[in-house]
Amino acid sequence: MTEMSSATIADVAKRAGVSSATVSRVINRNYPVATSTRERVEAAIAELGYVANAHARALAGSTNRTVGIIINDVVDPFYAYIARGVEREATVHGRLCMVCCTQGSHEKELALIDLLHEQRADAVILVGGAHEDRAYAAEVGRRARALHTAGSTLVLCGRPSLGDDVPTKVVEYDNEGGAFAITDYLITQGHRRILFLGGPPSLSTTIARLAGHRRALEMRGLAQAKELVHTGSFNRRFGYDKVRALLAEGLDFTAIFAANDTVAAGVMQALELAGVSVPEEISVVGYDDVPVAQELRPQLTTVRIPLEEMGRQAVRLALGVAGESDYLAPVQTTTRVGTSIVVRGSVAPPR
Repeated sequence: MTEMSSATIADVAKRAGVSSATVSRVINRNYPVATSTRERVEAAIAELGYVANAHARALAGSTNRTVGIIINDVVDPFYAYIARGVEREATVHGRLCMVCCTQGSHEKELALIDLLHEQRADAVILVGGAHEDRAYAAEVGRRARALHTAGSTLVLCGRPSLGDDVPTKVVEYDNEGGAFAITDYLITQGHRRILFLGGPPSLSTTIARLAGHRRALEMRGLAQAKELVHTGSFNRRFGYDKVRALLAEGLDFTAIFAANDTVAAGVMQALELAGVSVPEEISVVGYDDVPVAQELRPQLTTVRIPLEEMGRQAVRLALGVAGESDYLAPVQTTTRVGTSIVVRGSVAPPR
């Protein structure tokens, strides 16, 4: 008997009484095979412990039934929930999900796209905002074209399109609209001096959220003071350090719009240590609606993004498949998910 660790496609074919081509069709599911024949082949595969040689399949020109997702950091809940959606939808469609982390490095992101291309992934999904950098965007565009030529797809999830001439698919959310809505909510509660704490100033996510914030102020006839806008990072430490410094300076504000919930957590920690009560003295809102929003006390009013659904949509777009409720919809290249305000206990009218 052939050893399980060294069984070949020819061994499987001999055991099942079919040709090697038929075994290949069963494995790749790229050609109709009679049910009885498929069952014999699958039984032979199980008996021999045959594992398809991914490298050989790549040389033969087929994909390796893998979806790659490139994120900044797996412990960041924004990325983690999108990754969960990608993994679950990829599994539904018989794909293995490979999660890669850049730790914020442009060079590593490009290298990971290249690596997934070499691995012949069915799709490469880039998650999160992009920095305004034309040279870098050109490099990503070049890789999108190479993937497209190889029969794969680059999906931009939560970042702007590279232009109509670049073969990508895009999953976006109403980033600016969510910031507009949460700012307008603070204004309707009576706040006029709203401190905005954002991420990196050149990041598309920060740019869109600041634009929505400013649009809401303008619509209500309010001028935005320069001293009320501070950008830096999307982490907890930034929120904590910045609020501690601004309180020490005596800056006047009655509400804080933290551009994500992680920053808001740092903000609320700083306010607590300074003896400033939320929302009685200062109101705080965030963005994303990740678990920390409900763990804070008081619970955080924030903007909800359907993160897991974004991940699922990215896979559907990449593979050209429909969702559960849109089987008759045409194949899309762009889809947008909505955002909504979740009102909790961190906002009150100013004193």
